[in-house]
Amino acid sequence: MKPGPECPGCGEPWLQPTAVAGRYRCLYCLHRYELVSVCPNCGEHSTIVRMSSTAIVACNHCHESMLRAV
Repeated sequence: MKPGPECPGCGEPWLQPTAVAGRYRCLYCLHRYELVSVCPNCGEHSTIVRMSSTAIVACNHCHESMLRAV
C-alpha cells in the first residue's frame, strides 16, 4: 500500500479512502475524516468530488484541509 495524502491530525502521509465515498481513515493514528464542501478554515464553498481516486482534500482558496474529523 502506498502513502496517501497527509493526515490533518497527525501529519503522517497515511490517509486512505474508506468504502464510503468522501470518508477517509488515517492508517497511522486511526482517526476518521469526512470530506466537506465548506472549508473549515476560511469558509470558502467548493464543489467536492467524492470519488476516492480523484478527491481533492485541500481548499482551492486557502489550501488548508477540507477534511473534518468524524
